[in-house]
Amino acid sequence: MCKGQMIEIEAGDGARIGAYHVTPFGVRRGGLVLIQEIFGITEHIKDIADDFCAEGYEVLAPALFDREEPGFIASADEMAKGSELSKRHPFNLSVEDAKTCAHMLKPNGLVFSVGYCYGGSVAYALSCRSHDLSAVSSYYGKFAPDLAEEKPNCPVICHFGKRDTSIPLERVEHLRMLRPEIEIHLYDAGHGFNSPRPANHEPEAARIARDRTLDFFRAHGA
Repeated sequence: MCKGQMIEIEAGDGARIGAYHVTPFGVRRGGLVLIQEIFGITEHIKDIADDFCAEGYEVLAPALFDREEPGFIASADEMAKGSELSKRHPFNLSVEDAKTCAHMLKPNGLVFSVGYCYGGSVAYALSCRSHDLSAVSSYYGKFAPDLAEEKPNCPVICHFGKRDTSIPLERVEHLRMLRPEIEIHLYDAGHGFNSPRPANHEPEAARIARDRTLDFFRAHGA
């Protein structure tokens, strides 16, 4: 079983931030930039990273809020704290940190990215602002439709919940209309369906989205 550890990386602005790093034991399919929710590098995010590692990916998951609060981790009951921090932290800086991770992984082969919630928005922006990626999977990124004017530089798959009140379906259709090249899937689920939080978790939707993500990555090089 893959199990990673927190390391320190140097961001593009010279800041030292943490990142969860895990390397596969066997055949390496590629590198993967995994982008957190607003709750930080939680055990859930580490578990996802370990799971992708078991599929053959070397994973880097940057701790995006380390400049404001080093080692920040919030529970589901502290959503307001995570939300406040995400608003205080510049979104473009999160994209730059993800780009740094992609650039670090690139010398060893193909690079992919997956992001959840806040990270889903970052992952979409990353697909447009980096040339190091082979494919991106964005889970319920609230700002992805707002970024639809930006054209991805690689194939992108997006996952949204039909019952997600924070991302109205008309916004998803706006993204589909402006970016018909993006593969968009809707699930009978609400926001955060991949998370373990009882109020959000939809195991069947999470399973299907995971399988689609892995198939998408393999179809585009790994």
